[in-house]
Amino acid sequence: MANMGKFLAILVFTLVCNCIFKQCAGDTVSYDHRALVINGKRRILISGSIHYPRSTPEMWPGLIQIAKDGGLDVIETYVFWNLHESIRGQYYFGGEYDLVRFVKTVQQAGLLVHLRIGPYVCAEWNYGGFPLWLHFIPGIKLRMDNEPFKREMQRFTTKIVDMMKAERLFASQGGPIILSQIENEYELAEYYYGEPAKSYVKWAASMAVGLNTGVPWVMCRQEDAPDPVINTCNGFYCEGFTPNSVKKPKIWTENYVGWFQAFGGAVPYRPVEDLAFSVARFFQKGGTMQNYYMYHGGTNFGRTAGGPFIATSYDYDAPIDEYGMVRQPKWGHLKDLHRAIKLCEPAMISSDPEYRYLGPGLEAHLYYTDSGICSAFIANTDKTKDLTTTFNGNTYSLPAWSVSILPDCKNVVFNTAKVTTFTTSAQLEFVESTSGTVGPTWKWYKEPIGIWGPNAFTKNGLVDQINMTGDSSDYLWYSISFEVTSDELADGTWPFLNVKTLGHALHIFINKQYIGTGTGSNSNPKFTMYKPIFVKPGKNTLDLLSMTVGLKNIGPYYDTEGAGITGPITLKGLKSGTQDLSMWQWTYQIGLQGEQLGLYRGDSANSRYWTTGSNPPIAQSMMWYKVEFEAPDGNGPVVLDLIKMGKGQAWVNGRSIGRYWPLYLSPNDGCSTCDYRGMYNENKCLSNCGQPSQKLYHVPRSWIQSTGNVLVLLEEIGGDPTKIKILTRSIAPL
Repeated sequence: MANMGKFLAILVFTLVCNCIFKQCAGDTVSYDHRALVINGKRRILISGSIHYPRSTPEMWPGLIQIAKDGGLDVIETYVFWNLHESIRGQYYFGGEYDLVRFVKTVQQAGLLVHLRIGPYVCAEWNYGGFPLWLHFIPGIKLRMDNEPFKREMQRFTTKIVDMMKAERLFASQGGPIILSQIENEYELAEYYYGEPAKSYVKWAASMAVGLNTGVPWVMCRQEDAPDPVINTCNGFYCEGFTPNSVKKPKIWTENYVGWFQAFGGAVPYRPVEDLAFSVARFFQKGGTMQNYYMYHGGTNFGRTAGGPFIATSYDYDAPIDEYGMVRQPKWGHLKDLHRAIKLCEPAMISSDPEYRYLGPGLEAHLYYTDSGICSAFIANTDKTKDLTTTFNGNTYSLPAWSVSILPDCKNVVFNTAKVTTFTTSAQLEFVESTSGTVGPTWKWYKEPIGIWGPNAFTKNGLVDQINMTGDSSDYLWYSISFEVTSDELADGTWPFLNVKTLGHALHIFINKQYIGTGTGSNSNPKFTMYKPIFVKPGKNTLDLLSMTVGLKNIGPYYDTEGAGITGPITLKGLKSGTQDLSMWQWTYQIGLQGEQLGLYRGDSANSRYWTTGSNPPIAQSMMWYKVEFEAPDGNGPVVLDLIKMGKGQAWVNGRSIGRYWPLYLSPNDGCSTCDYRGMYNENKCLSNCGQPSQKLYHVPRSWIQSTGNVLVLLEEIGGDPTKIKILTRSIAPL
């Protein structure tokens, strides 16, 4: 027994030492010119972006497992500052904002993490991920060598790093985080900001490195990223990218698998043959880590979409679709590609690529292990011609715009243009659920037009909407009254109202009657609305409902671009001449009465405001609707078909599923058969032309109860809520 006790003591001592010197110390992560080096071993890494707030905690394990099954090593996510600190100094990390839970879920699946702290993220996210309260700090200039901004940025970055350290989530502590990112695509703005930008880059890098995470930091699209920060590439193609130091590896942080969707635009997609070609070319020419943006795009729930005009869907034509289901053949073809690349990994981490010219449009790159084992990539970069070449004494046929992978420099195991993955024996479809139909009893509430509450205020002249609302609501009322004499209307003509606005959208009401809507676009949110108005002799009221559709998230000085009606506003066509209303005294009201009453919650606390009946009013502007529905059959994702609605917002059980806008159609032209061969851009391959930009809206299954679910809609223009369909996303046999 004494010997047994001595043995146990030695065993405990050994385990403690192992913890101290290995597990507790974690993995060492460094880099050289060929790769990230983890515990002394170079790694070829394949990554994919999954953003935690664009799905739900209940979805995370499934999404991450599908990513792992698809051959990924790393999950990449941004950190969204405006979610976690919407009020200065008050933090929230619950629900789908639980960053620690997300990182641990990735860790439990056996994958690694690239944590892109930013804290500017772009990401088609509202205000680029910055909390709007930054805008109101005196003297602040965002993303520059500006003390008020640097102080706030450092405070939040430190908060996130300290949180990860406390949970031992950095690889240096035994966790999964092998990389962190500071700033994001700053090079796009640096040119305009001048010297304060150059010093800011140095400060940001130094600040991040000084946080001592034990893992490398990166700056994407930042050619002047100072050592030891790694500069990385973003784009549709990155095979020609070269780091700014021969000591740094070639990393691709964003390979766009498709493109984002905007209200008023068609739906972009990217052929998997071209996507696979871009990946193979990157690794062919010395790449070491590549990330798909996005691997699962997900949904812009609530008012998180930026842009402006970014749609609620953030599907991105990703290998995992918006609802968390595999998209074929994209997922399967990429899985086969990853398997082929991994077969070449021993040679790729052992040498630099050796170039061989094989003829016009043809080239090979070879890698060798220390023992002389060879792996090769052969490319045909011709955009139209299939070509044949001789390599190492063998003849190979390569389709146009393709890469063949030969792990042994002899046998082709994969060609990027030859898709052998099919939709298997099933297809994804949207099925209307009989059990999930809406109930027969509707409730509705008419939103007051114009000024509705005691917190309205008056001001001479027109105001910027963002400065007034602080983005607390999409809506700001501009209201005024004016007189028209009978004499001015005697000849039967009507005056024209001319409204110039910074955007993003505008509803016009004359004498409380809706007369029209104006809107900008993702590329140009500003617009002028010129419309005849039907007035009466005497006093008339003009109520303008100005709307934001997600705040701008990209570009130099984007934070200084306003929204709303800045004028001029004129009445033309009266006998007395043109009247400029711009500097008159206007009355303003932030938000809608229904928002203040909390109608979106759908609970019984405000039941007295609702009218009940089986036939709700349809085709009316500014209406709130409420109805109960049962949970659809099965466990599949739930989808609302809102094709018969106009524009507004929707909530299920008090959770916002986002903005909807089926009335905003995409252009009729631009959609045609897409040839994957040749350089891709976001306008090359489009679908859904002449159709609503988005008609289907994701409701996470975890948000739905087995019975007594409540759907609330705010309809701004006019629709028929009785035509709403509840669908499920499911797999059906061919």
